[in-house]
Amino acid sequence: MKKLIVLLCLIFPMGMFAQEVKIAYVNTQEVFTAMPEVSTVESQLADMNQKYEAEFKKMQEEYQKKYADFTSQQDSLTENIKLRRMQELEDLRTRIQNFVPVAQEDMQKKGQELYAPIQKKMQDAIKAVGDEKGYAYILNPEILLYKGASSIDATPFVKAKLGLK
Repeated sequence: MKKLIVLLCLIFPMGMFAQEVKIAYVNTQEVFTAMPEVSTVESQLADMNQKYEAEFKKMQEEYQKKYADFTSQQDSLTENIKLRRMQELEDLRTRIQNFVPVAQEDMQKKGQELYAPIQKKMQDAIKAVGDEKGYAYILNPEILLYKGASSIDATPFVKAKLGLK
């Protein structure tokens, strides 16, 4: 009886390994950059970035003009007006310093918001290809440590599913 149990324990795992596990990989970066929606999003983000840069430049020019005016008139101003102008310059400088991180945060949020549906569409296509082809796993080659000669590249299938060339 003991020998039978040991024999079953040895044979049972072999039966499990006899089943073929299909593993494929998809170059998600290649698929992502081929999607036409990506260029639209990049264009929108570039426009948004230009607007922020224009606003930043305008703020800097305003600061430089006010600073130049203050330094040229500094000797003729009363102490009260001088202090008020110095405070205005300090406030403007603080606004400029705060503008950069806020603009970067807005750009990042907008990018995530615009890229999310594209990434979901790609993930859905990868899942559909995996289901259709019977792959147990689909990996990304960026994190793939070894790719054998018999490995399956599912990138063309995903591109076809998305209607890309």
